[in-house]
Amino acid sequence: MASPYNVFIFGLDDFHRAQLATIDQSDRFNFEQLLAHDEAIHPEQFPVDEMLAKSQRVLQQYSGSVDAVCTYWDFPTSTLVPILREQFHLAGADLSAVLKLEHKYWARLEQQAVVPSLIPEFCAIDPFADDPRETLTLDYPFWLKPIKAHSSYLGFKIHNDREWAHAIEQTRAGIAQFAKPFNEVLEFADLPESIASIGGYHCIAEGIISAGQQCTLEGYVHQGEVVVYGVVDSVRGGRHRSSFQRYQYPSMLPARVQARMIEAATQVIQHAGYQNAPFNMEFFWHRSRDTLALLEVNARCSKSHSPLFHLVDGASHLQVMVNLGVGLAPAFPARQGQYPMAAKFMLREFQPGVVSRVPNADDIAKLYAQFPEAQLHVHVQAGQDLSALRFQDSYSFGLADLFLGADSQRELLDKYAQAQAILGFEVAHYSSAA
Repeated sequence: MASPYNVFIFGLDDFHRAQLATIDQSDRFNFEQLLAHDEAIHPEQFPVDEMLAKSQRVLQQYSGSVDAVCTYWDFPTSTLVPILREQFHLAGADLSAVLKLEHKYWARLEQQAVVPSLIPEFCAIDPFADDPRETLTLDYPFWLKPIKAHSSYLGFKIHNDREWAHAIEQTRAGIAQFAKPFNEVLEFADLPESIASIGGYHCIAEGIISAGQQCTLEGYVHQGEVVVYGVVDSVRGGRHRSSFQRYQYPSMLPARVQARMIEAATQVIQHAGYQNAPFNMEFFWHRSRDTLALLEVNARCSKSHSPLFHLVDGASHLQVMVNLGVGLAPAFPARQGQYPMAAKFMLREFQPGVVSRVPNADDIAKLYAQFPEAQLHVHVQAGQDLSALRFQDSYSFGLADLFLGADSQRELLDKYAQAQAILGFEVAHYSSAA
């Protein structure tokens, strides 16, 4: 038997090792962690130069061949991967192509060139200008977001002057968390003149496109061919419908609508020059108007969707990431899993407070006994103040993630209701605790 491919994955943890074990011919691959989880994913800061230097040392000192460097996480690892690929002559998209997808302002310019009808009005904003309104070309309402962040961090829906002032104040206070490391990444790129002055400390203001049904295309490019292998519905709720409630696979959108999204995705990806790597792309479809809008593109597989593909298709779609990473054409299964439908549910709290109860060992054992396919990830501890959680959206707090499979959507939602009752999270809100 030939030696296995050595695949380095940023922040690799036990959960994703288990997902990788489901891929076809998993014994052909040796998976190595590149930076510890806390170093790569949730450090207090993202010291890009240090992260790169340590990653380079790990790869250079490895006794075997380095056959791939991959990530299923957000920034900064999504932008560190192409830098390392170039340095170690590995397969995959280059940094310029990745930035054309993930730099929110540059991405909009690129998208506008090929699918203008799917793009909202937008403009760049310097929140640190004496008067940030000087470059604002949109009327209320609109979204204000950093040029680079994730998990809807510092994303604000703005309806009036008061909300604008609040958003600018909060952005100035918190944007450096991503802005500083993103600017360090930009130093590795050859930026066009129109982009060079729009860095990590800038924001983008965008018209509202979130009135429709949201979904995400999971796909890849191999030798110029764009392939979409799965469409996942993203169900939102809460204030402004800005917080994800669940990801559900496969999508229930009409096939003709999915085909239009795939056509648009192909144009965007090819125009960006993105090659030999996975991506996912988020759209809205407005049913009554039958119109599409493009939200954003990520230059990676979604880790959140990985268990859904396993439950429905029979393998984690991390298989696509791994195959492409070592230069192979992906061969991904379809509908060979245990369930025809699966979802990731995000248990959220929409008011600030202190966590007063989390599931105990008996609760979790009962959950798994009743739903053997379930996977639970709890993000909070009893006594924890929700305001201390990091990288939350602007309107909610994530308590836990729960993956479930079912034979129908009704059964899926029934299972979720039963699971919530079993888990029994409780939060003491400030108003009621006073």
